[in-house]
Amino acid sequence: MNREQIIQNTIEFVKETLKGAEGGHDFFHIERVYKNALLIAKNENVDEFVVSLGALLHDIADSKFYNGDETVGPQKARTFLESQQVSEEIITHIEKIITNISFKGGNFKQSFTSPELNVIQDADRLDAIGAVGIARCFNYGGFKNRELYNPEVPPNLKMTKEEYKKSTAPTINHFYEKLLLLKDKMNTTTGKAIAEQRHAYMEGFLEQFYKEWNGMI
Repeated sequence: MNREQIIQNTIEFVKETLKGAEGGHDFFHIERVYKNALLIAKNENVDEFVVSLGALLHDIADSKFYNGDETVGPQKARTFLESQQVSEEIITHIEKIITNISFKGGNFKQSFTSPELNVIQDADRLDAIGAVGIARCFNYGGFKNRELYNPEVPPNLKMTKEEYKKSTAPTINHFYEKLLLLKDKMNTTTGKAIAEQRHAYMEGFLEQFYKEWNGMI
């Protein structure tokens, strides 16, 4: 089976698997990350086949929707890729990308890196910031029935990985606990340039949010 056909099959598999998923983690999220990953990859020395598969499968089973179980995603990806006769070397690489791509709190240290992971991680993080990132943030907060903002609940920047995963803090706190931190965690030159613009947009949004919250014109 040729690589183009495998990628097309992967797209169809992901689209079907994520049918009805929460709006911030649905197939449209995957599609945006896939497109951004290919854009970034143009300026990086990477295997675009691995980038494509990793981007398409990175959230095939996000642990936050599986009671925090981080083994489901890599296993689903492996089972599918084996059905496509993808090599063991590439499957193992994809598993490691899925396991290490997520933010998981400011104190989490990823155990694996590769040029392909760097590209996909930047693409995924770009979708968490800017206008789309803001929309996704509030969509997930609504999905979890969280407060928009509570001045009496300050952001916690020292959460462990487990505390981060179990947090029920107001949605605005997530900007400080993750979104505003991503600009300085980008890996690639292209990712950094795009992140600067999207970061500035979020800062403007927060400034306007607090003005409106406090009854200011």
